[in-house]
This record gives sequence, C-alpha cells and structure tokens, in this order.
Amino acid sequence: MAYVFADCELDCERRELRRNGTAVHLEPQVFDVLVHLVNNHDRVVTKDELLQAVWNGRVVSEDALTSRISAARRAIGDTGEDQQLIRTVQRRGFRFVGDVREQSTGGGNAAGTDGPPAAATESSPRQAVSFLPANVRRRAPGGGIGRQRTALGQDRQLAQPSRV
Repeated sequence: MAYVFADCELDCERRELRRNGTAVHLEPQVFDVLVHLVNNHDRVVTKDELLQAVWNGRVVSEDALTSRISAARRAIGDTGEDQQLIRTVQRRGFRFVGDVREQSTGGGNAAGTDGPPAAATESSPRQAVSFLPANVRRRAPGGGIGRQRTALGQDRQLAQPSRV
C-alpha cells in the first residue's frame, strides 16, 4: 500500500518516501511516525498512541517524539510553523491534515495510470537507497552465530545455537 499526498509518495511495502520522484532518507522511527499519522489522517493521533505504535511501549522521552515529528515534517516539506500537512493539536496529539490518496503498489503510478512509476523506467533506473545508518552492523548469516569484529578490532564469539 502506498499513500500519495502533496508532492510525496509514501510506499509502506518498500518503506520508502519519495518526494517529487526522488527517494528521501528517513530513519526507521521517523518513517513509522509518518506512516501512522498518514494512515490515521481522519483523526487526531495522541502522543501516547504514537509512542505505543512506534516504540512498542518502551519508555522514551517526549523529546524523542518531538524530534521524530520535526524530522517527518522536514522530509515532506512541512514545518512546525506552517503545519500544512502535520498539525499539532495542543494537549491532544497530532493530525495529518493533507489530502491523502491510497494507491495499490501492485501496479500503476502516482498519476493513476498503469505501468511503472516514472522513476523506475528503463531510461532512469531506480537507485538503491539504504535506510540503515552507516554504523549499524548487519548480523552474520545464520542469525548472528559465529564471530563478529568489535569496534576495537577484536573478534568476539557470538551466541552458539542451542542443540535439541
């Protein structure tokens, strides 16, 4: 499922935000905040609901939520001053107020015609976009079993598989 609003396309399956056809890098929590707000654009989303949806009940400061909202606004071309798309509802939460159109990602593009999106045509191939920060290490094949080099360059033994 993808959502189209303003000059943006939010593709939930690919976890991509495209603005004017160009991929915009988003941290995972910022992406999740934006998806939750857009998905619930018909109502005010409380801060507690966002904290539960994005952080799964982990205790985080309200500043963490505020910074993710600011990053989401920047990514879609909005500001806390203008609030054209994400509006703060004092003492209640946030509401996505832009016009949202749902779009199937199985075919068609933002204009509603069949065929690949303009950014994916053969003349302009899609570039791979990594949503992981550069300092995040990937797990070894097999779910983290084996050895891993630490930040100090030392090898570290990872968990051994349980034998049943």
